[in-house]
Amino acid sequence: MVTQSSEESPGGRTAAEEKAIEDWLPVTGSREAKWWYAVFHKVTCMVGAGILSLPYAMSSMGWGAGVTMMVLSWMITLYTLWQMVEMHETVPGKRLDRYHELGQEAFGEKLGLYIVVPQQLIVEVSTCIIFMVTAGKSLQKFHDTVCPSCSRIRLTYFIMIFSSAQFVLAHLPNFNSIFVVSIAAAVMSLSYSTIAWAAALGKGRDEHVDYSLRGKNTGDNVFNFLNGLGQIAFAYAGHNVVLEIQATLPSTPEKPSKLAMWRGVFFAYIIVAICYFPVAFIGYYIFGNSVEDNIMLSLDKPAWLIAAANMFVLIHVIGSYQIYAMVVFDMMETYLVKQVKLKPSFGLRFTTRTLFVAFTMFIGMTFPFFGGLVGFFGGFALAPTTYFLPCIIWLILKKPKKYGFSWCLNWIFIVVGVILMILAPIGGLWSIVNSAKTYKFYQ
Repeated sequence: MVTQSSEESPGGRTAAEEKAIEDWLPVTGSREAKWWYAVFHKVTCMVGAGILSLPYAMSSMGWGAGVTMMVLSWMITLYTLWQMVEMHETVPGKRLDRYHELGQEAFGEKLGLYIVVPQQLIVEVSTCIIFMVTAGKSLQKFHDTVCPSCSRIRLTYFIMIFSSAQFVLAHLPNFNSIFVVSIAAAVMSLSYSTIAWAAALGKGRDEHVDYSLRGKNTGDNVFNFLNGLGQIAFAYAGHNVVLEIQATLPSTPEKPSKLAMWRGVFFAYIIVAICYFPVAFIGYYIFGNSVEDNIMLSLDKPAWLIAAANMFVLIHVIGSYQIYAMVVFDMMETYLVKQVKLKPSFGLRFTTRTLFVAFTMFIGMTFPFFGGLVGFFGGFALAPTTYFLPCIIWLILKKPKKYGFSWCLNWIFIVVGVILMILAPIGGLWSIVNSAKTYKFYQ
C-alpha cells in the first residue's frame, strides 16, 4: 500500500514546491513591509477616482443627506476595516492573506469562494476600468487647459496613452515592488485634493449658486439620489485589498501583523478625512448643483494650477490601478499555477497581465461614463464587500453575545449595507442609460 508523503501537499507538490509558488505569487511574495507601507497603499487605493465625484454626489443628495452619508460612511467603513485587520490572524497559527480565504474560513471552502470571489473580482476589475476613464479625462483636461487653441483629441486616445504606462508597470512582481509608485500616488492624492478645494475657494461662490437638487423633476431627483449613494460608497472602497496588503507585513506571536496594520490603516483614514471632506463640502458650496461629475472639469482658473492638478490625478491613478490590479493578478496566477498546474514563469505573468490591462482599456474606451460607472459599481459591488460582508463574517467567526452591543452594531451596519447595495445601482444604471442616449462610441 502506497501512502502519500508527509512532505507532499494534497495537490501533489512537495512542501518546498508549494513554498516556491507562494514566494512567486504577488501577495505572499514578500513579507518584509513596514507599517507605513500600509499607509501609502491604503491612501493610494482609497483616495482616487471616487473623491472627484463627491461634490457631484452632494449635489444629488443635498446638504443634510449628503453630509450625513459622508460622515456615516467614514465611520462604518473604518469599523469594518478594523474588523478585517483583526480577523487576518483570527485562526491561531494561520494567516488569512486574501479576502476569499477569510470568506472560506467563515462560510466553508466552496461557499466562501462563491460568495467572495465574484464580488471581489467585480470590484477590482470595475475599479480599474473607472481608473482608465478617470486618467483619460484628466489627460484630456490637461491638454485642453495648456493648449486651448489645439485641435480636439478623442478621449479614446488619452485612455490609450494612460494604458501604455500600465502595460509596463503591470509586470512589477508584487506589492512591495510598487511601493515607490504607491508613495508618489499617495502624495499626488493629497496634492490634487488640496488643489481641488483651494482652487474652488479661490474661484469664489457665484451669487446665483443653486443648492436645490439637480434633477428636473421628482423622478430625476430620486435616481440622482440613489446614484449619489453609490458614488459615496465607491469613494470608501479599499477593503478589497486590505488583507492582501496586510499579508506583506511580518508577523510573530509576540508581535502580530494586526498591530502594524491597524496603525497604518488609522493614519490612512485620517488622511482620507483630510482629503474627502473639504473636497466634498467646499466643492458643493462653491458650485452647487452645477458641479460636474468630476470636479476637476468644473475648474478652469488659474490654468497652470488646474493643469497641474489634472496631472497629479493622472500620477495618482497610475498607482491606484496597480494596487487593485495586483489582487487580480494574484487571483489569475494562483489559479493558473495551483489549479491548471502551469509552471510559474515570466511568460505566464507577461501574458495574463498584458491581457488584463488590454481588457480594462477596451472597456474604458467603449463605456467612458464616469459618474454612472462610479454610482453603479459603488452600490452593486463595493457596498457588500465594504459595508456589510465584514460584519457577517465577524458574527460567524467571533460570535459576539446575542443582542449585545457588538451584535446589534453589526446587524445595523448589515441592514444599511444591504439597502445601499439594492438602491445605489439603480441610480447608477439610470445615469449610464441617460448618458448613452447621446453618446457616440470612441469619440
